[in-house]
Amino acid sequence: MRVPKHFAAPTLAGAAILGFWEGTLALVNPKGFVLPPPNEIVRALIDNWDEVFRGARITGFVVVSGLVAGMILAVVAALLVSRFRTANETITPLAVAINAVPIIALAPIFNNWFGITSPRSNQAIVVALVFFPIFINTTRGLTQVDRSQVELMESYAAGKLRITREVRIPSAMPFFFTALKLASSLAIIAAIVAEYFGGRQDALGPLITQSAGLARYDEAWAAVLAGTSIGAVLYLAVTVVERMAMPWHSLMRHRKGKHEGKDFSPT
Repeated sequence: MRVPKHFAAPTLAGAAILGFWEGTLALVNPKGFVLPPPNEIVRALIDNWDEVFRGARITGFVVVSGLVAGMILAVVAALLVSRFRTANETITPLAVAINAVPIIALAPIFNNWFGITSPRSNQAIVVALVFFPIFINTTRGLTQVDRSQVELMESYAAGKLRITREVRIPSAMPFFFTALKLASSLAIIAAIVAEYFGGRQDALGPLITQSAGLARYDEAWAAVLAGTSIGAVLYLAVTVVERMAMPWHSLMRHRKGKHEGKDFSPT
């Protein structure tokens, strides 16, 4: 079956890494080592499930809401940039400048704007971090279209809006989903780092810092595992939506892989 084969390599690699991790720490048994073995992390996750799940739910809300807001803003900006030259000259430099600012510099500013305990400050940081990759990639997909397709649509007296809808947007969808996969991972990083500076104290970020500060490293890594799970779920969700939105794209990649895998040895 295709699905087990598709996940066989990462599953085996993950099992090998976990086995090496567990076995190495069991043999060496270092004192005061801050990386506990996987079995202790899983045990800490089970023992502190209510606390970790509550933190994951709070952080997950910030991640998803910030990712959706950043995605919408990025797509709208990309459409404007691909359509209007003035928008390109205005939005693109601003996006580059915002992307160059580190999270630790934005967090105190947003906390002063929205309140240190407000989730809006952390959501704004997620928006700022995910905006740039989605904006840049979507803009590239909207502008790098086959010129012959545009000329064909123009020969049928198609307007700019129709060309965008029927030519540019389908061309940009692979770029958009590639960027969205990247942004789904960046969103969880941005949210947890932002929580170090403000937000609710029962979220994953404070849970990690508090547990590590008390040398409860198994509980800290249990919270890290929860954050990793959120990122993985978001990535898989984007992959599913991509296949639903672009079934032809997955089919083309599958056929290309089969074609490249054929034996073309001379008879």
